Amino acid sequence: MDAQHCKMNGDPFQESMYIEESSNKNGVISLIFSLKEEVGALAKVLRTFEEKGINLTHIESRPSRLNKDEYEFFINLEGKNVPALDKIIKSLRNDIGATVHELSRTKKKDTVPWFPRSIQELDRFANQILSYGAELDADHPGFKDPVYRARRKEFADIAYNYRHGQPIPRVTYTEEEKKTWGTVFRELKSLYPTHACYEHNHVFPLLEKYCGYREDNIPQLEDISKFLQTCTGFRLRPVAGLLSSRDFLAGLAFRVFHSTQYIRHASKPMYTPEPDICHELLGHVPLFADPSFAQFSQEIGLASLGAPDDFIEKLATVYWFTVEFGLCKEGDSLKAYGAGLLSSFGELQYCLSSKPEIQPLLLEKTSVQKYPVTEFQPVYYVAESFQDAKEKLRKFAQTIPRPFSVRYNPYTQRIEVLDNAKQLKNLADTINSEMGILCNALQKIK
Repeated sequence: MDAQHCKMNGDPFQESMYIEESSNKNGVISLIFSLKEEVGALAKVLRTFEEKGINLTHIESRPSRLNKDEYEFFINLEGKNVPALDKIIKSLRNDIGATVHELSRTKKKDTVPWFPRSIQELDRFANQILSYGAELDADHPGFKDPVYRARRKEFADIAYNYRHGQPIPRVTYTEEEKKTWGTVFRELKSLYPTHACYEHNHVFPLLEKYCGYREDNIPQLEDISKFLQTCTGFRLRPVAGLLSSRDFLAGLAFRVFHSTQYIRHASKPMYTPEPDICHELLGHVPLFADPSFAQFSQEIGLASLGAPDDFIEKLATVYWFTVEFGLCKEGDSLKAYGAGLLSSFGELQYCLSSKPEIQPLLLEKTSVQKYPVTEFQPVYYVAESFQDAKEKLRKFAQTIPRPFSVRYNPYTQRIEVLDNAKQLKNLADTINSEMGILCNALQKIK
């Protein structure tokens, strides 16, 4: 409920309404709206639904947390007469004066897919995994191992029960699990000095010093999350398996990385058909401690909020060829910064050999490039620098058709939707304050 009661940022004295397709499959549609506290306001709204033949199956109310003179209402509607919703919206606008915003996961015209507004709302989809978790496919190395499957369920239960703000539960890893980690850690660490980018090699010793990165020890997500927060504000969150592209990218908008805690099967320490803790901690984590890369990752997430499905696919492809399998220039050499490369002993060597095709990072082209998931990539894209990649991403994000812009407020840990003059003025005031600090600092260092 709390997650659904968050109001779109805007004029606090305006009414607002959101329509969202329920995750439940019985045709129920959930709707949230706020009304000024005045006699007959709710009755007028309910009469509108009745006149249009739409049945309400559930209703809740509470005082608005944002405006003292308003109440918020949560309603479930039968989805049998969905076309009538358009007429209801028109009636609410014309007869009641409501400002209406439609949020839907469908591809209806003029609708915006739902996205989280506060960091707490990540709880809503963190357990909606697409595959793996406690269940394994028949071709998974651990499919026939009952001990491994039971262990995977333990990790899945940790993720399912986790909520934002809680410390990430610590795991006591088995000797076999630590041995698997040690094999991967040792082999990859031998390649990092010659194959990994400067940022990765700069941060890795800090992880060894402060987060327990050792061959004989699997680090704890909670320790790493605290370390990342001191570096760039990024944090980790346990997840049981693969999320949808839309949900995973939305987490990045809040500088939250959904990380697995389980480890690959011991029978194949140098292979995994899914992300595991070796991939997350050796591939992703070091770069999230770099400010420039952290900002690039967050901007991919921000670009995804409210984006149409086809652009989510494009952004996921950009993520694949940058954050997962990206190369960058360092002087006259190429180095790896993608986590999929930095966590794969074989592909880390292959990507810098003469075998694959190397292309410059051009997002219009990169975003539509097809790629294999279970084999080495035939083509890699090279960024001139993280700054260059950010600038290209910002230009690409401007092509996404959505009726607003967004920014992340790190103080409130909320997404601000920039769709009205009040929000733009608040943003201008913030920028003006920061510019004052910058000018003052420049004067002092002259």
